[in-house]
Amino acid sequence: MTQPNPYILAADNPTAVLSLLRSDPSIASNQDEHGYSLLHAAASYGHVDLLRALVREFNVDVNLLDEDEETCLFVTERVDIARCLVEELGIDYNRRNEEGLAAYETIESDGSFPEVAAYIRQVAGLPGPVADSLSAEDALNPAPPLPRNLQVNLGTMSEQEANAGTSEVDPEFRRRIDELAAREDFHSEATQDQLRQLVMDAIQGSSVGTQDKDVRRRME
Repeated sequence: MTQPNPYILAADNPTAVLSLLRSDPSIASNQDEHGYSLLHAAASYGHVDLLRALVREFNVDVNLLDEDEETCLFVTERVDIARCLVEELGIDYNRRNEEGLAAYETIESDGSFPEVAAYIRQVAGLPGPVADSLSAEDALNPAPPLPRNLQVNLGTMSEQEANAGTSEVDPEFRRRIDELAAREDFHSEATQDQLRQLVMDAIQGSSVGTQDKDVRRRME
């Protein structure tokens, strides 16, 4: 009778694989022509009991490598499996493949299981990728672009420069701003129009104290 293919069984019947192993323990560490092993299959398909049995009962090296010099951690798709491999079975999470990449780097490059990569980074004491520092809200609501005719020059200034000209602020202008800010309808369209007009007048160099009485009435 032909022996069933253990790699195929490992996909959805880990119990049958265990029965096969107990009848023929010699196949526990076998690898196919690409170095694929039952250890890699158990990790990839998420069969934690089979994974534990292979290492603890059948003494398979948890750091067994395939043809790409990758351990089964490289093909892990679930955090609980990665945790079992790292915290229970002692896999080398710093191991790098023939391309010089660690498991978390290959998983991140694939983009399918970011939570697994994040876990491996965490146990390795490494910071997450830059993209992870952005919240979902930041990604969905990026800052609006500056107008095309507006140029911003970044630099540093002394405290003296920062405070220069503050004594020249029109007291009446300041009073009107405070007055608008204190209004209960500050966010209404009418009040916001008044605020915009006040700011425009200030930008254009008008003195609030010398404005026409019609402007004063409009604001009040």
